Amino acid sequence: MPLRLTPQKREFFTLFADASANARDIARALVDLIEGWPESRDRLRDIRELETEGDRLTHEVINLLNRTFVTPFDRDDMYRLASVIDDICDYVDEAADNIDAYEVRDVPAKAREQADVIYRAASRLHEAVELLDGFKDSSRQLVAVRELEDEGDRLEREAVAELFRSGADPLTIIRWKDIHAQLEEAVDACESAADVLEAILVKNR
Repeated sequence: MPLRLTPQKREFFTLFADASANARDIARALVDLIEGWPESRDRLRDIRELETEGDRLTHEVINLLNRTFVTPFDRDDMYRLASVIDDICDYVDEAADNIDAYEVRDVPAKAREQADVIYRAASRLHEAVELLDGFKDSSRQLVAVRELEDEGDRLEREAVAELFRSGADPLTIIRWKDIHAQLEEAVDACESAADVLEAILVKNR
């Protein structure tokens, strides 16, 4: 395929918006999975499909980068943004897979709260990505993502403390400690994406 010499602005911005919408949607599916578990097991299929879609969109961004000589902003930043948005999907998928693989029955309340934080952070991130075209001000959304990451940190600490106070068997504690950590990693990925977005805006003002 020939190398493009003109910036494909619309294609890039559309792909990033699609990827962040996909991350928001997989976070919503996680909320549904956790709130209804185990009756909501069918949402696992949706999460896996959305994770696959995240991979496809990331590859599409990379392929377009490789075919385009002049990009709308820094090439490395574009690669980092695509990668970290995909990380959100990967962590959500891992947490969902482990809920299934570990054959958990009762979902702790803190896990439900963590899933809600992921969804809210991914939603604010999507709003910020939609403002990327034209490098519009997304400071309000980025601040919200960082505040939600702080909330996610607090929830993980409280969740682990509750696990050890619960008197649950060691295997249950180990399993849920792992899941809580993966849920927090999804929130961290939202914050990492916010950091990349902020750097892009600073460079292009």
